[in-house]
Amino acid sequence: MSTKVYVPRDSSALSLGADEVAMAILVEASKRGISVDIIRNGSRGLFWLEPLVEVETAQGRIAYGPVQPQDVPGLFDQNFLTGGEHALRLGLMEEIAYLKNQERLTFARVGITDPVSLDDYLAHDGYRGLRRALQMSGAEVVKEVTDSGLRGRGGAAFPTGIKWNTVLNTAADQKYIVCNADEGDSGTYSDRMIMEGDPFVLIEGMTIAGIAVGATQGYIYLRSEYPHALQVLNEAIAVALTKGYLGENILGSGKTFHLEVRRGAGAYVCGEETSLLESLEGKRGIVRFKPPLPAIEGLFGKPTIINNVISLASVPIILDKGGAFYRDYGMGRSRGTLPIQLAGNLKHCGLVEKAFGVTLRELLYDYGGGSASGRPIRAVQVGGPLGAYLPESQFDTPLDYEAFANLWAVLGHGGIVAFDDTVDMAHMARYAMEFCAIESCGKCTPCRIGSTRGVEVVDKIIAGTDHAANVQLLRDLSDTMLNGSLCALGGMTPYPVLSALNHFPEDFGLKKNQQAA
Repeated sequence: MSTKVYVPRDSSALSLGADEVAMAILVEASKRGISVDIIRNGSRGLFWLEPLVEVETAQGRIAYGPVQPQDVPGLFDQNFLTGGEHALRLGLMEEIAYLKNQERLTFARVGITDPVSLDDYLAHDGYRGLRRALQMSGAEVVKEVTDSGLRGRGGAAFPTGIKWNTVLNTAADQKYIVCNADEGDSGTYSDRMIMEGDPFVLIEGMTIAGIAVGATQGYIYLRSEYPHALQVLNEAIAVALTKGYLGENILGSGKTFHLEVRRGAGAYVCGEETSLLESLEGKRGIVRFKPPLPAIEGLFGKPTIINNVISLASVPIILDKGGAFYRDYGMGRSRGTLPIQLAGNLKHCGLVEKAFGVTLRELLYDYGGGSASGRPIRAVQVGGPLGAYLPESQFDTPLDYEAFANLWAVLGHGGIVAFDDTVDMAHMARYAMEFCAIESCGKCTPCRIGSTRGVEVVDKIIAGTDHAANVQLLRDLSDTMLNGSLCALGGMTPYPVLSALNHFPEDFGLKKNQQAA
């Protein structure tokens, strides 16, 4: 009887040597005449423990980590295949506090199953949402999603049900479902983890969306830096097609849905939905004017649902367990859960899926373990490179779209990047302007020119040149970008710039109570 040993195939684990560890286990088992079955699962998201090896025992899955190839002989000597004691033994995986205290809905299977095994997916409640959706009308499916309170997990937090309802009620001979998998924000990786660790949940979510609104073709617009996700997605799509979960006559229902992966060209601006559509059509990725909205005239001029990976991956559990089940998690108008990605200067970087309402302080210290440097955490940037910087005085803010909006901040894709007290916030403000200048598509003047001038103005402030006038000029420039840019790239660049200026004025040569000259 073979012992099941789980070694992640997630990109983060691979970068830390997971392939070498899996091979070392096979070689050592062969030397000792022991039969093992290596299963390449997704990562549980505890990145400081990767490569994380799990062994299936009568008590449950016992974890060991971080494991290096040279540790493997010692693990065998200590009978790790039966859960034996070892310096790297972490105990039962489900009892590790970091994991046990989460609410894993979207990530329920990630790290547990073989990502490309349809049998594994079905054994863990997979495709139950699709089967239920096939028994419902399109309007009923859309109502279930609307009732769940699901909002876009990609940035703007627009209610998903409203998008779907618009496409449902727009007449057309062809409709499309587009998944925005161009995950370009700094400190974010939840999309990648879903695609690499549980691709079927995304495929199922997109299929449900297609059936709900009458779309027969779907595209996953995948960032080019995700080669492992590309491989896993294509493998899973091929399996779903062969087994009747994609293509013509899905599960004998007479419904059709085809799905393809298209690789993005590497531009950050293509994470904006209209730029993405331009790129998907084979054109240069530049922002479109709105209206018309993509839900009415989207891909190739047809009604199109564009949702982020996490939004679509949240749909199967909503259809399986009902909108009310999902809505019972969260707070205020922020319903369900959010996969939060901890990055930057933290001891325990990784993925945490929690219901809305958890505070930044809890995430930074209870999960993140405080700063890796041991110094005080001075600032965190939430929501990617265009997110505001929050000072320690705001760490008790709950993760809630409206609570963040009240602070003139955004939750965005749920990425949190921490900085200790050695950070220079004037240089971080400069970086935001420089990032916008590099990534601008160039279509609108406030973004294209404003960001370039912004770098120059911040440089003058840092140098102390005509200080008061340039601080005021930076504020005026930010106001122009905020109100005059075509899309969120230029429109949100002022968030990190002004939050740095307002909360950390001393880094700009201002006194604490002197936010502007």
